[in-house]
Amino acid sequence: MLRSRSPMCRRVPHATLLFYNSGALGHMLIRWGYELVYKFEQATPMILNLNVHYSRSQDLVRADTMVMNPAVPLSMYRDGFGNWCTRVVAPPGRFCITADGLIGDSGLAEPASPHAFEHTVESLPDETRVYLLPSRYCETELVAPTAWAKFGSMMPGWSRVQAVVDYVHSLIAFDYQCARPTKTAWEAFNEKRGVCRDYAHVGIAFCRALNIRRDIAPGIWAISAFRRWMPRWILPGGSRPTSGAHGTRSIRATISAASAGC
Repeated sequence: MLRSRSPMCRRVPHATLLFYNSGALGHMLIRWGYELVYKFEQATPMILNLNVHYSRSQDLVRADTMVMNPAVPLSMYRDGFGNWCTRVVAPPGRFCITADGLIGDSGLAEPASPHAFEHTVESLPDETRVYLLPSRYCETELVAPTAWAKFGSMMPGWSRVQAVVDYVHSLIAFDYQCARPTKTAWEAFNEKRGVCRDYAHVGIAFCRALNIRRDIAPGIWAISAFRRWMPRWILPGGSRPTSGAHGTRSIRATISAASAGC
């Protein structure tokens, strides 16, 4: 739940792009922050996954330090996906979590590789296969008949992945009023309405059904919003990102890595 800041907390935009000239850090500074305000009836344990991913930590100009009001003890650990996680016990009453970070970026759009090919499922690295499995939010087994009927006969590669993205974009109408934390890919597919995470979940479910390894990574897109990306394994040597913003090759600053639960 997002609310306006109280006088004791400076207001911070979700993401602001500041252009500058510096070869060491790139051509752009992205100032990003958040304010999360909760009201708890009792002391509540929390695990927060809000820090910039370690793969971009060298680009931080100002650390994305979390500030908690009221202040509480915290402990941190690295999960199996490389995410920096923070454990706290929120006290009863109002609890506010804020951050104001600054990161350098090249400002370049995501690369396009129209001639990229798909790895066959048997040639995928062992560590990627978990991302082909059905999950709580991406019910691959339910969308598989539609995925294979629509895309099974297409030439494997970038164009097939793009066709999935185009289909999902035309299928779902963006609607904040239809957002809910329990919504799954199958539900979004049938309701045909949702928000950015629903586009990503449906796209992931379709690609996994086609044996294209996909996961999810939240990040900052353009100027004013957090978005979700769907890295997919179709090139030799690793995955490449696809933005949930249809028709836009976005500038990304990854906040956290994927999880198999998406």
